Amino acid sequence: MKFVDAHIHLSDEEYSTCVPEIVAESESSGVVALVSNSMDLKTSLGSLELAERNPRFVYAALGIHPWSVQTLTEQELENMLELVRKQKGNRAVIAIGEVGLDSKYMQIWEKQLKVFGSMLHLAEDLDLPVIIHSRGTTAQVVDMLPSYRLRRVLLHWFSNPMSSLSKAVDNGYCISEGVPTVYSEGIREVVKKVPLANLLTETDGPVRFFKPPFKGKRTTPAFIPQVVNAIAEIKGLGSDEVADQVLSNFQQFFGLQLDS
Repeated sequence: MKFVDAHIHLSDEEYSTCVPEIVAESESSGVVALVSNSMDLKTSLGSLELAERNPRFVYAALGIHPWSVQTLTEQELENMLELVRKQKGNRAVIAIGEVGLDSKYMQIWEKQLKVFGSMLHLAEDLDLPVIIHSRGTTAQVVDMLPSYRLRRVLLHWFSNPMSSLSKAVDNGYCISEGVPTVYSEGIREVVKKVPLANLLTETDGPVRFFKPPFKGKRTTPAFIPQVVNAIAEIKGLGSDEVADQVLSNFQQFFGLQLDS
């Protein structure tokens, strides 16, 4: 079986000394591709560098996470937009991400909206998929997205509300889920309701998980086979069928043709 990780922060400082080890471990686990999501200009440059060092295995998603909006200057935003525009035609840059809105930072809500809008317009202009963070804001995000000309949208780590899940699926958006699929009843309910054709797998590393069998372990794409097994269990399918469909979804969503 072949596996994919649509959402990991490989350019995060926590991984800085162990990327070769993580790549080797991932490949030995059957992972054939991963998307290094970014948080800001620094990690976007890091994701680009990792994609260049690991061609056709690491792909880059560039963007400004809502957590990073707190300290973002106007010049940094312009530099970010310019960086992404300069990557037009770079086959290693396959998405805008991670971008979105977060209800924890309501004190900078208008700034969040401005930056998110800038990222979505950039995705429109470059016809790139968008990987979205929407903690506490999913209903609003799903309602606002149709006003943009976006062909491919991924709602990462979708948890609620279920009414927005139905809208997202009806709009053709993809949903990515990770390690909590193994043990979280809420996430398992989401996976149950999402058509397999709209589903991708992720880890969101270096986020750590504290439930067995992941407790005390560094989060890497080597966790993905367990996620696929959990999806298969929930949907009453074989793990190979789930892995094949998720791989197909990944290639279609990101416009990739991975080595067979």
